[in-house]
Order: sequence, then structure tokens, then C-alpha cells
Amino acid sequence: MRATRLFLALLAAAPFASHASESWITPAEASGFRTTPSYADTLAYLHRVVDASHGTLSLQTFGTTPEGRPMTVVVAAKDGDLTPEKARAAGKPVVLLQAGIHPGEIEGKDAGLMLLRDFAVTGKLAHLLDHAVLVFIPVYSVDGHENAGPYFRINQNGPEQMGFRGQAQYLNLNRDYVKADAPETRAWLQLWNTWRPDLLIDIHTTDGADYQYDLTWYTEDAHKLAPSVAAWQKAAIDGDAIPHYEAMGHLASPYLEFKDGRDPTKGIENFGSGPRFSTGYAAIRNRAGLLIETHMLKPYAVRVHGTYDIVRAVLDHVNRDPAALLKASKDADTWAAALSAAPDASLAVTFKADPTSKPFTLKGYAFTQTKSDISGDTWIQYDPTRKKTYAIQSWLDLQPDVAAPLPAAWVIPAQWTAIISRLDAHHIPYTTTQAPVTVSATQDMLTNPSWAEKPFEGHHLLRDATITPAQATVTLPAGTVIVRSDDADAVLAANLLDARAPDSLLRWGYLDAIFEPKEYGEPRVMEALARKMIAENPALKAEFDAKVAADPAFASSPRARLSFFFERSPWYTAQKVGAYPVLRLDRTALQQVH
Repeated sequence: MRATRLFLALLAAAPFASHASESWITPAEASGFRTTPSYADTLAYLHRVVDASHGTLSLQTFGTTPEGRPMTVVVAAKDGDLTPEKARAAGKPVVLLQAGIHPGEIEGKDAGLMLLRDFAVTGKLAHLLDHAVLVFIPVYSVDGHENAGPYFRINQNGPEQMGFRGQAQYLNLNRDYVKADAPETRAWLQLWNTWRPDLLIDIHTTDGADYQYDLTWYTEDAHKLAPSVAAWQKAAIDGDAIPHYEAMGHLASPYLEFKDGRDPTKGIENFGSGPRFSTGYAAIRNRAGLLIETHMLKPYAVRVHGTYDIVRAVLDHVNRDPAALLKASKDADTWAAALSAAPDASLAVTFKADPTSKPFTLKGYAFTQTKSDISGDTWIQYDPTRKKTYAIQSWLDLQPDVAAPLPAAWVIPAQWTAIISRLDAHHIPYTTTQAPVTVSATQDMLTNPSWAEKPFEGHHLLRDATITPAQATVTLPAGTVIVRSDDADAVLAANLLDARAPDSLLRWGYLDAIFEPKEYGEPRVMEALARKMIAENPALKAEFDAKVAADPAFASSPRARLSFFFERSPWYTAQKVGAYPVLRLDRTALQQVH
């Protein structure tokens, strides 16, 4: 294995025969993989390849970054099937391959240039897309790619200059899929909804532990997926593409998230992907997703060639059996649209580790553990000259945890434009009421909210709240938004709209105002009100005294003591503090609306 990798690295670094302008060597290959090209040089190379592709490639712009740079996508297909309409008419599955969402992890760009060349120009992979369409984003975070330097990826083994993890507004685009704050994400969502890909492949470079594998990979747990997608991924990725990749001379592993980074022998666990991540978002769109993580300590040449080979292996599988992937997508949409038909329908939105572990063989290196006089913690140091195999345990499997109810429809009042704008960004279909209508609806009341102490991706996330459903008769004004659940986008809608979903718009902080009372009582007024309430309800006095005795912080705060009474008064409850504005309708109520 070491000999194979060394051969690949030497081959990449060797001089190439020059044929003046007819040479199709990529910029990274020309440098012996010491460097990766700028965005301008990347586009220049792509233009050359497209011009020589005899109509099998199309170069398009699908958005503009905050700093004004074009976002570029390349479509690759035979028979002129370079539009979504032609791809669907030809019965070809669409694979969306993206690189550089984290621009310091840029192997996907350079491997993609090589793949396009070998498909469209040199003929080395001429049959790779006989029965599929490839939509390739060479650099997703373009502004981050151009903000390059030698100090952004600590400990990474090349290239010499690496892009910055955030885009120009300091957002991590691989945490933005649901909330869609960034212009790049909005452009990407438009691209997704235009093409409706059947498979998303997202290319990254991992950091952390050292081990023998040149690549790790991740697919979402089966419990997060439509059954047809879970079955396709298991057969196509686990059962075919990964063995094919290893047969090419590589070593791969499922994604390695160690339970304790100081001691790999304690086992691995699921890293906890969710809809904010690429593959998690593909899952709630009823589609297959594959995360590729090359290993940052391997030479850049090895990482690029590894990426080239794994993408080739996946496309080989799709090309051999396109109907299977198309059927998985179609069946997944049918499954999602039927979920709410079951009595008391619900959808798991959080997941927990399966308590039963499985044996796992880790192909790692020898390591030492030292008590650090700097951190005071254990310092692990690997010895990559000494291969070692460890028998450890794996907790990769997940089980459903919290479930969200699936109503016949969700209702969003027209004034909550932050929610409605996200529905539009994700292309979730909805209708609006044409006249006022009074119906019975379920509304969640949220109490005891708590927020993260530090900002994350520009937000203080709502970490927790007590959720109590309540039935109410409400009048929906004209213009109220109605999102039906008997639709392929039901899983997506539930993850955006339900208060229990960890990446819902509520959890990202777009509705924090509902927790803020706007009316209040002055202390002198509350003193009198408290005494009146105690006189009318002796049990309230007992509850108050018990809280004073049990909670020193409460007992020492005049404001908290008076708020105890105000929050139990009609002057507070009339404000409906914590009333979640997204309502749920059953079938009877939905029929009344329509």
C-alpha cells in the first residue's frame, strides 16, 4: 500500500511532456501538486476544456458571492443532455458534485478538473457519463477560496496556499443549508431546486487523528433516510463504490469520530450530522448523499488522486445502473408525501446513539500518551512509521429520539416574513388563504427557554424549551400561509417549521421575539398585586414560599420574586409569551381552509 501511494505521488510530481497549448495537464498537476490554482486560473482551464469538449460540457454561472465573484458550475453529459429537462426526459440521474465549501479542503476542485478533462477531452473516462449527468461546482465558497494563505489549515500537508474556512461574511457554508443566511446558500438552493439531483457528493479534508486510511466517508444513518435511499446507499456506496475504490490501491474507512481524541482505543461514534450539513440536508430532501473526507496528513497528490478515484467509482456505479438511483429518488418522494397519512403521524427529528456497539477494526498507528505540563491534559502523539491494528468498538449506528408531529398542514401568519422567506428559498410549496377563516388548530406553547452562551454562525441558538401543545380556535386572516404535508417536501418542511427540530428556524433564533413580554408592571404595582393574588389563592403563597426556600438566587432577587406573581397574572398571560406562531391543522381544519 505504501509503495502504491509513493508511486502515485512520484508520478504526480514527475515532469510531463509539453505539447504547448495542446497540453491538458491541470495547474495542480503542472506544479507537482505543490499548489492549487487561483479561481481565475481554474476558470481559464475550465473554459479551455469546455471549448474542446465537443458539446459534452457546459459552463454556467449560478450566483454571485458577497464580494461580487461569479459562482460557477459545470454540467457534463452526453447526447446534449445539459439541462434538467433533457436529463429527466432521457431518464438520466443527476449527480451534484461539489468542492471547496471549505476552501482549504480543495482536493475536489483539482480532482474534478482532471475528471472533466478525462471524460470530455482525453477519452480516458469517455464512458463515465453514458447514462448520467454530472453537475460540478469546482469551488463553492469562492470568496473563501480567494482569501488564501499558508496559515488556515494547521498541520495540513499541502498545498502551499489554502483558502479560508468561512466566506466573506464569516459564515461556514456547511452549517447554513437550512437557515440559508448566505447569498451563496441561496444560490445553491436555487441550483438544487432547478436540477433536483439524485445524489450529492461533498468533498472535504478531515483533520484530527492520524491513521493509515487516505480517505474516510460518511452517509446518513438509515433512520434519517427514506427507506429506498438508505437501501440504495448501502448497496451502491458500502457494497460497490468503496470496495471498487480500495481495489484501485487505496485504503478507506467510515468516518472516524473518536469518542475520546486522546485515546482511539475507546472507540468511534457518529459525529452527529444534521440538516445544517450537506448530507443531512440531502437526507431531508429525500436524496442520497455522500461525504468524502481525504486525510490532511497525506500528501496533496495522494489526496487529489484519491478523490478522483472515489468519484470515479461512484459515477461508475451510477452509470451501470441509473434506473436504481432514479427509482430510489422517486420512491423516496412518494414515501415522504405519504408520511402524514398515518394516524398520529410523526417524524423523528433528533437521534441518539444506539447503545449496542459493534466490533470495528481500526488500521491506525502506534501512539504514546503523555501528561502535558502545558495543558494539564493527556497529549497523544502518533508514530506513522509504525502501523498498528486495533480491535475497538463502534457506536456509529443511531436510533430515533425526539419526534415531531406531522399535521395535515402547517400555518404561518403572513407577518412572519423571516419564515416565509425561507420557505421561498427552499422552494417549499404553499398556498395562502383568500379570506378570513376560523378553524381549530394546535399551537405549541414554549416555556423555560434557554439559549447558547456564545454565538454560532451569527446566531445564539435556542438550546432548549418546554413544549406544551394546546388546542385553540383561531381566525386565520386572508394571506395566511398554508403548507400541506402530503407533499414530497414534508420532511424538509417539518425540519424547518417544527419547534422540536434542532435546525428549525425557531432554534436558529428567528423567532426569539415571542419570548419577550412587551407589557410589564412597576414594582410598587406588583407589590400590591402579589398580596391580592395571595389573598385570593393561598396555594400560590405556599408555592412561592417553597421556591424561596429552595432557590437562593430567586430568594435574593426582588425582581424575580415579583415576576413570580406577574407571570401568573392575566396581565402576562394575555401577551401570549412563548406562543409559537406556526400552527398545525388536522384534516378537518384543512378542508375548512380550502
